[in-house]
Amino acid sequence: MSTDTPHPPQGGAAADAARPRPVVAVTMGDGAGVGPEVTAAAVTSPDVLARCVPLVVGDAGRLRQAARILGTDAEVVAVEGPEQAVGQPGRIDVVDLGLLPEDLPWGELSAVAGDAAFQYVRTAAELATAGRVQAICTAPLNKEALHLGGHRYPGHTEMLAELTGTEEVSMMLSSPRLRVIHVTTHIGLIDAVHRIEPGLVERTVRRGHEALRRSGIDAPRIGVCAINPHAGEGGLFGYGEEEEKIVPALQRLTADGIDAVGPLPADTAFYLAGRGDYDLVVAMYHDQGHGPIKVLGIEAGVNITVGLPVIRTSVDHGTAFDIAGTGRVRTESMVEAMRQAVELSSAG
Repeated sequence: MSTDTPHPPQGGAAADAARPRPVVAVTMGDGAGVGPEVTAAAVTSPDVLARCVPLVVGDAGRLRQAARILGTDAEVVAVEGPEQAVGQPGRIDVVDLGLLPEDLPWGELSAVAGDAAFQYVRTAAELATAGRVQAICTAPLNKEALHLGGHRYPGHTEMLAELTGTEEVSMMLSSPRLRVIHVTTHIGLIDAVHRIEPGLVERTVRRGHEALRRSGIDAPRIGVCAINPHAGEGGLFGYGEEEEKIVPALQRLTADGIDAVGPLPADTAFYLAGRGDYDLVVAMYHDQGHGPIKVLGIEAGVNITVGLPVIRTSVDHGTAFDIAGTGRVRTESMVEAMRQAVELSSAG
């Protein structure tokens, strides 16, 4: 069976039934964390199955354990690749890499689980770049376990950039009330201020603008944060970073017709975005953007890697070792991540 014509959804309007569902590769994340549970819950969700054909890349044995913990009676079926995935109720299709021992403890750091998490992402990236799946959705991995497993990446974003040969990408966080894209992410604050320059700011805004257009917003309204408190307060705070590093980028963007406003004091930018004035906020560094988005919607938050040659979304939470294996994890974020993966892949 061709991956371009996966099985139609069960039920629904005739027009929807005739439209092929994209195949979404779902990486299981760290097998010692909540990844197997949120994956098993999301890929059996009727809403997800109506939109796509989910294909887990992970460990069939661990998924069976997770399904039992959740009280799900879905059959876990090992398949060779996307061509064998059917995306039907009561069934979880998985490319089984078989890397985890059956007795892997829940909630404990494991080099084996860290290496396995990397191998799931590597396999999914290969499937996506070959055009055999239309999007990737990732369950959380643990950075310390990843490093113990021999893979020195700050996170999924940087890993996927290298695996796909992409020089520069951006992290976008999306929640029901707010979207944020980051100019810099997993580096220290002093390094972030040093790295910010007009070209990077401009490219980040353009990536965010294009991502929103792909998701159906024809004319995105973008608020761009300053670096310093009160946007520097006319030179009272900082050393003129706003005028040097941000203003030139905004001038070029507005000249091209992109609605990007700033530099705005961050507290003002997020307040205005929260009430609906902006479709997207551009944060200059990690915590400037992550704090507000997590306060407003971590349960349904989604992480989108913008600039890759493939669609990639993820949950906006971690491995939650403290509750892994208990069935208490909330799964809304994973379901929403898959919904947005389908939306972006369909708009491409």
